[in-house]
Amino acid sequence: MITASDLDRTLMYSNRALEEFGRPEDKALKPVEMHRGNWTGYMTEASFSMLKEINKHSLFIPVTTRTTEQFKRFVIFEKEIPLTYAVTTNGAHVLYNGEPLKDWSEQLYIQLKNGCSPEEELQSALKKSGIYLDGERKQAEKLFFYYLLNCLPPPSELLEIRELTAAYGWKMSLQGRKLYFIPNAISKGKALEFICNREGKEALAGAGDSVLDWDFLKDCTYRFVPSHGELLKVRGSGDISLTDQCGVAAGEEILQQFLNVLALKI
Repeated sequence: MITASDLDRTLMYSNRALEEFGRPEDKALKPVEMHRGNWTGYMTEASFSMLKEINKHSLFIPVTTRTTEQFKRFVIFEKEIPLTYAVTTNGAHVLYNGEPLKDWSEQLYIQLKNGCSPEEELQSALKKSGIYLDGERKQAEKLFFYYLLNCLPPPSELLEIRELTAAYGWKMSLQGRKLYFIPNAISKGKALEFICNREGKEALAGAGDSVLDWDFLKDCTYRFVPSHGELLKVRGSGDISLTDQCGVAAGEEILQQFLNVLALKI
């Protein structure tokens, strides 16, 4: 059985996210992410214990928009929770025992050439439309780009950006203060489907908070979304299971649901 989950703002929470959603006084936190010698990401101790159990009883696959380099900051996956697969860079890379699978990468680059407009065309269209994004622009492995925003655009402008982006074969997602622009060919769902086919297994349960996560959640039998997630605002709650909690406590609730689902299948 396969279980799959986004990491940031779903299972793991940065210092900024903890400030935004609050630190539960009744839950001990475990540091899970190290960057430049400092702890920068956390989950609850109970979440960590449950994730270890889930990894024992299923093929657990992290599915993240982070680049491979950023993903490796999660030190718990080095020794404490060993992984067979991971999906990074929003699906651009499938890691197998820590190394990218070349056959997946080759498929992806063919799709990128044929399936979307070049980044330069999209950037030009955004500029011509009069849209100004107040923030620092960053590149992710020359595959997609995002902005670290100083302030959020109003909802009407976000809708305009989303529609314009779609017309060029790209998708937009706002996660905290990060505004992502990603080619449709780069998809968490396609990457997870590739792994499922490779292993001959179905995706039993999945979790994620953003619009980008729906790409793989739609193919999971059980779908869990934290109540603070962007996905709720865009899709509504009709075909997903929402947590009662928000923030880091929601991550714990999701993992408990994973264990419940696995218990039904074991």
